[in-house]
Amino acid sequence: MAVEGGMKCVKYLLFFFNFIFWLCGLALIAVGVVVQVSFHKSFLIRDASASAAPIFIIGVGVVIFFIAFFGCCGAWKESYCMVTTFAILLSLIIIAEIAAAVLGYVYRNKLSDVVQNSLGQMINNYKNSSAEFKDAVDKLQQGWKCCGSNNASDWKGFDTDQISVPDSCCLNVTKGCGKGAIANPSKVYDKGCHDALEAFMKRNIQWVIVAALVIAFLQILGIVFSCLLMRGIRSGYEVM
Repeated sequence: MAVEGGMKCVKYLLFFFNFIFWLCGLALIAVGVVVQVSFHKSFLIRDASASAAPIFIIGVGVVIFFIAFFGCCGAWKESYCMVTTFAILLSLIIIAEIAAAVLGYVYRNKLSDVVQNSLGQMINNYKNSSAEFKDAVDKLQQGWKCCGSNNASDWKGFDTDQISVPDSCCLNVTKGCGKGAIANPSKVYDKGCHDALEAFMKRNIQWVIVAALVIAFLQILGIVFSCLLMRGIRSGYEVM
């Protein structure tokens, strides 16, 4: 027996919610892929542990994608079993996200260490690396307006004079501008790339929090709608 009245409205609301939730799953997959590519190309981070966060995001996105599809089918077909399963799976996702948030807070300094170590390797490998690698490092420093990991002195081993840096460290990039630049700090960026990345993360962390709260609200809303629809479907069965 099909649901009627207010429950019919809940049915369509749940279907619409799941469509939005499905889009959120796609968005998480896209964000995870972009972060993964950024870590391994833009920031030249080779540490395998740096992949944990983006892989987790992609995993959650894939799970949400399929759960939302399951919820859409359950709402449209008015299947008590499918809607119940959807509500349970969604509750488990929320628990997993809370656990991930706690772990993320506990290990919040790990990413900083990974970035620090990777930037150090980047500097050590720069001189004997391929042109493609050097170009990526130069774009990183020019894009972030930074020099070295902590400051320009990290490049002391760049040349035999111990006071030269890559030209990409210069405020005004010209060929050979990095020669002897450590002895003339006004010519290069005084901020290290590690600090630039941390500043970027602090500036954008509020948007991450807002996105997390919106997704959490949608998930809770989905559970509420599911419970209401389950009640309506069960009532219809009892009438029959």
